[in-house]
Amino acid sequence: MIYIVIGFLWLSICLYVILGGADFGAGIVELFTNKKARHKTHEIMYESIAPVWEANHMWLIIAIVILFVGFPEIYTTMSTYLHIPLVLMLLGIIARGTAFTFRHYDAVKDNWQVLYTQIFYYASLLTPFFLGLIAAATVSHSINPDANNFLDLYIYSWLNWFGVSVGLFTVALCAYLASIFSLRETRGKDELLLMIRKSKQTMIFVVVTGILVFVTAYISDIPLLMWVFSKPLGIMAIAFATIALLLIFRAMNKQKLLPVRALAGFQIVMILVAATYQHNPDIILLGNGQHLSLLEHMAPEKTIAALGWALMLGSLFILPFLFYLMASFSKLRK
Repeated sequence: MIYIVIGFLWLSICLYVILGGADFGAGIVELFTNKKARHKTHEIMYESIAPVWEANHMWLIIAIVILFVGFPEIYTTMSTYLHIPLVLMLLGIIARGTAFTFRHYDAVKDNWQVLYTQIFYYASLLTPFFLGLIAAATVSHSINPDANNFLDLYIYSWLNWFGVSVGLFTVALCAYLASIFSLRETRGKDELLLMIRKSKQTMIFVVVTGILVFVTAYISDIPLLMWVFSKPLGIMAIAFATIALLLIFRAMNKQKLLPVRALAGFQIVMILVAATYQHNPDIILLGNGQHLSLLEHMAPEKTIAALGWALMLGSLFILPFLFYLMASFSKLRK
């Protein structure tokens, strides 16, 4: 049953990165659009994230519940040593959702709309950045429970060059996903060309920040190159992600956009596989040489069994209604 629980944890993280990433990316793309095209971009992005923006945080909640119930020691370690970026990330999620709602549904259109828009933009930018910082801290050996001062325990565990580069890479991925997902929401050639241009720009951003991640990992003595390229699975994952990128680029040039969303989602899965498989099931690598493993630091077997059954039964209700939600929005747009 433990492997079922781990599978649901990994699936929830993947879906949150893909769907939540596209959601966050909508604000990022809009923020970095020139003012002349910003209104048009805003309308396209709204259409793009409408089916998922209210539901995507469900995957984050599921991941947190799985850690809290099934892996309490891992949950405690993360919530203790990474409480600052976690709180900032959660505040960003709240601020972004609130601003998005008021920006679209406020009965009175006044100067407050400007404030709502700015909050939406910068919360969309900072939230995935902190998510990247948290992810980097778990594998960079920067969390050291044996440290004896506040800065080493609670600041430098996540605020370092490798964490910043992974944060920027996460922001780039979110903007890339939003741009790709929006291609099929365009109406007219001008809108399509605008979003194709945005997609190509974010592709470059992803590649540049991805290289930066490897550079900072090397400087910080983090064996990321070995993790990714020392075994065939990592090489294959990177190769598949690169092939998918080329196929998306080709589809955009030919304006045949049917497969682009699936290819972008596949890319994210391959990136996550390449980044995590080598030290799996060790989910947190500590600075004192120890590690926290999903197999070694799990809850009692009865708890895992109950959690596994709850996840399997819950998925019978959650997944069909999620697909129904997306199908409903698709029909409304038509």
